[in-house]
Amino acid sequence: MDSPPALRSELVFEFVSVAHTDLERVKALLTQERALVNAAWDWGGGDWETGLGAAAMLGELEIVKAILTPFPEMRLANGPHGISLLAHAQEGGATNVVEFLNSL
Repeated sequence: MDSPPALRSELVFEFVSVAHTDLERVKALLTQERALVNAAWDWGGGDWETGLGAAAMLGELEIVKAILTPFPEMRLANGPHGISLLAHAQEGGATNVVEFLNSL
């Protein structure tokens, strides 16, 4: 079975970057390439981050919802440093995201 082609690195970088602040761009990128939901960017030294982890830690609830609505299984995904999504949100003091994740 053939593997799908690798995602373009600039697309992954953009997705993880805008997940910190830009819900509309996140939605547009997910529409363009659904596999971005699983994509991670290495900021250096093996410090991998996903768009979901970035949004959760910073309390970007609408971005977290936009990613988890079509991909609810991602609520169980580990974020940067292997930390769970819930722990990531707790560490960032993102109580709105913590409450949302606990409601799922």
